[in-house]
Amino acid sequence: MARTKQNPEFEIDVDGEPYLWRLQRQPQWSSDNANWRGMAIAARHREGQREAVMEFPPGPQPRYGAPQLQSSQIPPELVARAIASAILAGWEPLSRGKTVAIVVDAAGG
Repeated sequence: MARTKQNPEFEIDVDGEPYLWRLQRQPQWSSDNANWRGMAIAARHREGQREAVMEFPPGPQPRYGAPQLQSSQIPPELVARAIASAILAGWEPLSRGKTVAIVVDAAGG
């Protein structure tokens, strides 16, 4: 049986350039630092290879039994602001290299 892709990619235009993004990490509890961690979004330029992971601050903890965050629930404006912030922070989407991790605020800035 074929396995379906867990985190589908979505296309978005930022400043006239095409990017692909996906939900990299759900908001979750981290046992490393005994702290709640926010969601993370991974993005790359459509023609590029280098990814950036934008890490958001933790929001309120979900109630026990609440459904998980879905990619379709994330506003496209938030993703676009996060990608623009990553570029301003020095991410070069068309360059080669390791994935860049960038911490953004709750508004994606």
